[in-house]
Amino acid sequence: VIKQESKQKNHKSGIFYGWWIVGAGSAIQGYTSLVFYRGFTAFFDPIVETFGWSRAATAGALSLQRTEGGMISPFVGILLEKFGPRKVMIFGVFVTGLSFILMSKITTLWHFYATISLLTIGMSFGTFIVLVATVGDWFNRKRKLALSILMSASGAGGLAVPILVTSIENFGWRDVIFGIGIGFWLIGFISASFMRHHPEQYGLSPDGDKLVEDGKKITKNLKNKNEFSLKQILKTRFFWQFSIVIAFAQLVTSTNLLHMPALTNFGVPIYIAGLSIAGLALGDLIGRLSIGVIGEKISSKTMLILSFSLLTIGAFSLAFVNFKIGNFVLESKYLVPIFAICWGLGFGSSIPLRLSMLADYFGRKNYGTIVGLTSTIGAISGALGPIFAGLYFDITGSYRFPFLILGITVAISIPLIISLQSIKTVKEILSS
Repeated sequence: VIKQESKQKNHKSGIFYGWWIVGAGSAIQGYTSLVFYRGFTAFFDPIVETFGWSRAATAGALSLQRTEGGMISPFVGILLEKFGPRKVMIFGVFVTGLSFILMSKITTLWHFYATISLLTIGMSFGTFIVLVATVGDWFNRKRKLALSILMSASGAGGLAVPILVTSIENFGWRDVIFGIGIGFWLIGFISASFMRHHPEQYGLSPDGDKLVEDGKKITKNLKNKNEFSLKQILKTRFFWQFSIVIAFAQLVTSTNLLHMPALTNFGVPIYIAGLSIAGLALGDLIGRLSIGVIGEKISSKTMLILSFSLLTIGAFSLAFVNFKIGNFVLESKYLVPIFAICWGLGFGSSIPLRLSMLADYFGRKNYGTIVGLTSTIGAISGALGPIFAGLYFDITGSYRFPFLILGITVAISIPLIISLQSIKTVKEILSS
């Protein structure tokens, strides 16, 4: 029945069903970005002020989220293959919504850690990995475009962060987080209803190039043609070198939730800090969309080098906001816009690039698991970022040195990208 419905929808609308999946996935991805990836930074200070916890302890919960999420990610790909994305996502959405609702009732630090842990489980099965793996499986030639649209939703969601800040000021963080949980259920369950497994199982081919009649035969061919085993992939130098690059990036970008606290610590007014986050989200959105537009014209490796270069400039710009050199001050009115634009463009464009490169190099068969494994490696590194910055602030009262170190870290990753093996070389090694 589902196969027939997918065929009918594809024919009647003239739109390949994969684009419906992209659209539904974008809705929940954008909402997740607003309330967590981008927007949770707005809850950081209010929660700390309510309970008087140290910033290191509070940031530690966020680091736990990244570490725990990384540990879970590889298993998401395995369960996706066994149960399909819709069932996995429904479970994840339910747990995520419940986690936000419970978080609105916390009274102690261990409550916060517990709800963050539960939130991690929910988001691991209900958002990023599931969406990326499903979209990546429904496209080949147009994968960069599809993933850039999906990931652009994160940037679009971030544009609404100032509204979130205003809502917290007017209604309090507890009521806002409770509402977020209800909203997650509404948007998430609708989005999950659009998810489908391999296109071949519904008589369709990736990209909508042609309609195939024997879904079982095509699915069997999918597993045998130009696809490599997980064991083969893990033996390649490219996988581990690429994973190190992602780990360096995660170490830096894991501090996204500390941007507003850092800017206010550097003497930037709260409303300017909020606008800078919105500006960063706009740059993020433009960066992600740009990959879909120019992705077929410039090599992924070249674009990734440019992305990390912009991210480096953004990190250094943040570190030196209102920094005094003798009598000279590096004023925020110049560096804050540079930080927002460069960090946004660099970070945003790197996301669809990283995801599409993994599929380009290793194929569709184990795509979800490979994305999960690289996320695990990145999460281990990313967990250190917020803890390091928060602990340093608790000791010195400043976020400046941590962001300077982070700028150096992401700069080191650029030579690693330059020396990555080509797709042709990796596939020759895998096929030998």
